[in-house]
Amino acid sequence: MHTLSNYARSILLLLLTALALPAFATANTILIMGDSISAGYGVSTETAWVQLLRKRLDDTGLAQWSVVNASISGETTDGGARRLPDLISKHHPDIVVIELGGNDGLRGFPPDVIKSNLTAMIRDAQDAGARVLLVGMQIPPNYGPQYTRMFADLFPTLSDSYNTALVPFFMDGIYDQDGMMQQDGIHPSDDAQPKLLDNVWPVLKPMLETVSTTSADS
Repeated sequence: MHTLSNYARSILLLLLTALALPAFATANTILIMGDSISAGYGVSTETAWVQLLRKRLDDTGLAQWSVVNASISGETTDGGARRLPDLISKHHPDIVVIELGGNDGLRGFPPDVIKSNLTAMIRDAQDAGARVLLVGMQIPPNYGPQYTRMFADLFPTLSDSYNTALVPFFMDGIYDQDGMMQQDGIHPSDDAQPKLLDNVWPVLKPMLETVSTTSADS
């Protein structure tokens, strides 16, 4: 009976290993590095755009993708640059979505500093073999035309320099529409969350399909 028990345990272990292998082979990870907008500040968890992304992945046959939301309210590019290496080491993402810079701009940080931090994040992600999606932001015009222009130009410039995917403006169709902003005038409302996802999805989806195809071929 002792020999049979050991044999049965061995067979069970082999079966469990075989069942687990496909999941590990096809698993892919999206790491989202964002601020309060991606952290879902002021909105319910179920309606936040990152949660809607998880649902869309399931609904569109991309359920092999998991989403790690490392977004923090109040986060700056400096904080993101400091945290990213450890997050890459822990999660081994295939895609890194960088949605940072808005807080830097609202605090009037020098564009060169913001650019340096975003550059460090892009390089860290690419050096680890991940593809990068850079999410562009803009700031209100009361910061002056020169600063607002320099800030807005950071994102397409970096995207061109490092060959990243780019969402030109995350808040497009949101910031100036009735009911789409919370009372603070800074954060998108619950009603705006599907639009945030719709602004990201046309750029993100081809990346998902490309990475999935590459993983399957390898």
